[in-house]
Amino acid sequence: MDDDRRAFLDDLLSTATPSGFETAGQRRFLDYVSTYADEVRTDDYGNAVAVYRGGDPEVVLAGHGDEIGLMVRDVTDDGHLQLTRVGGADKTVARGQYVTVHGREGPVSGVLGQVAIHLRDPGEEDTSDIEEMHVDIGAEDGEAARELVEVGDPITFDTDPRDLSGSLLAARGLDNRAGVWAAAEGLRRAAERDADATVYAVSTVQEEIGRKGARMVGFDLDPDVVVGVDVSHATDTPEAPSTTGSGLELGGGPVVGRGAANHPVVVDAVRSVADDEGVDVQLSAHGSDTGTDVESFYTSRSGVAAVNVGVPNRYMHTPVEVIDTADLDAVADLLGAFAARAEEFAPFAVDL
Repeated sequence: MDDDRRAFLDDLLSTATPSGFETAGQRRFLDYVSTYADEVRTDDYGNAVAVYRGGDPEVVLAGHGDEIGLMVRDVTDDGHLQLTRVGGADKTVARGQYVTVHGREGPVSGVLGQVAIHLRDPGEEDTSDIEEMHVDIGAEDGEAARELVEVGDPITFDTDPRDLSGSLLAARGLDNRAGVWAAAEGLRRAAERDADATVYAVSTVQEEIGRKGARMVGFDLDPDVVVGVDVSHATDTPEAPSTTGSGLELGGGPVVGRGAANHPVVVDAVRSVADDEGVDVQLSAHGSDTGTDVESFYTSRSGVAAVNVGVPNRYMHTPVEVIDTADLDAVADLLGAFAARAEEFAPFAVDL
């Protein structure tokens, strides 16, 4: 990954985009893709679309721009903030973290409090729900706190991206800044190949709270085929449960979904392109649901052929998600190549 591409990824990762509050991240996406697109636009809820104008077929490359987080549920009279979830925030990794409350007047620093180990009962394991936790912003009392924050302000964990050994990267929100980055780069790489197809790069909103943005933009675009990019569970760590092991590993390449929403013709096409382009892929089984925006895209209107392509990711929905940037680059290569060659595989329909 060259410096310009990495700068775009770091820019996305340093921008807070909890579901329902994605605007700043969507701006970063549009600023980047506008250089390579013939047109950029948004809808009323902030789904962001970049278009490379070719002919038929019309191909959507999509990632979701939102992340999980927390929200201020109430401000107590002693100045602490009570919480609710935004999406699937994990209570087991919440306590003892730095957080940022994104208030109307700007960011407010805080900590998600934890009773000191010395003061807890010996052997007691804290299994409190998010709703039982609190954020301490250092306010003297409720009046002082309410001058800084209000009910409904979103909260994100305050972590910076960090390079690990080799090409591994740890960060909050790789789910799914990785997919947004890949969609933007897929568009750029398709344009560099003078794709005959019309290619859309899309960053959707509100995936983490019900895949709502994809439902909106999928209906609006009505494409021929969708490649939805999200993270996939890598289970190549010592504590990964054997009963849910996927066989997916960092460095093994893009993950191609099979089953459920994954259209068999599109699956075969993506695998064929990967083979021709020398991109190693891994396979993932989806017996009933991909858990991604693809579920909303493929049921748009009368149905759209779609496939889920994943970036292997460790520790999903924690502040320290880990990917291999070589996998991410390979996903972008695969998306660009598929979009450029989509005409070879159209129409995308099962043969009965």
